[in-house]
Amino acid sequence: MKPARGESVVSRVVRIFETFGPDTPALRVTEIARRADLHVATASRLVDELVGHGWLRRDPDRRIRVGVRLWELASRASPTLGLREAAMPFMEDLHAVVGHHTQLAVLEDREVLFVERLSAPGATLNVTRVAGRLPLHASSSGLVLLAHAPADLQEQVLAGPLEAFRRTTLTEPARLRRFLADVRRNGYAFCAGFIDEETTGIAVPLRGPGSDVVAALSVIVPNDRNARMQIPALRAAARGISRAMGNSSH
Repeated sequence: MKPARGESVVSRVVRIFETFGPDTPALRVTEIARRADLHVATASRLVDELVGHGWLRRDPDRRIRVGVRLWELASRASPTLGLREAAMPFMEDLHAVVGHHTQLAVLEDREVLFVERLSAPGATLNVTRVAGRLPLHASSSGLVLLAHAPADLQEQVLAGPLEAFRRTTLTEPARLRRFLADVRRNGYAFCAGFIDEETTGIAVPLRGPGSDVVAALSVIVPNDRNARMQIPALRAAARGISRAMGNSSH
């Protein structure tokens, strides 16, 4: 079947995969067709082929979900694999000290993408998850990455729109610009109540060879007077990870 409007089969397959998300891990073919803007027959045919290759999986109730084969390929070829391997021993030590969420994130387009997270029962509330995204201006990790991003990307974000999650979210360009300057000067982002009033996000940059900032390491802790006490441990872990990635200046 030749794609309509000159659209390639690959484009349709991409739209099918993009229908899945953290809140929609399993969908019926009719839901996939609607979300991907495809005819049901077309979606059904493509889904059948993808199931045959192991890229999608069909549950006993006929719902479709992403297959283990796709996860295997993505994990094996992930550009963040080396970063995660370097970071994990230090993240485990940091997590043992902090006792709450410890996260690793990278810049992806105009968002922060979380590529690893350690948690524990009883940890404070956290809206992020592995493979989840947030706007750069809304979280501590995003603000660290934005503070060290190219100037043109910073200007694009400052031009808005800047979505508000809480009243403390940085939605005024001038205030955001000052905050980014503070992050560069202080070496960390401290975000008390930015996404949830009961939590504080603290993030520091991770530097690769050449001292370029390649990722952000963060913790999500209770929003109380003890939150700032986590900064030294966080910075020490960041230095260790940066050294492990070949940055001799840390």
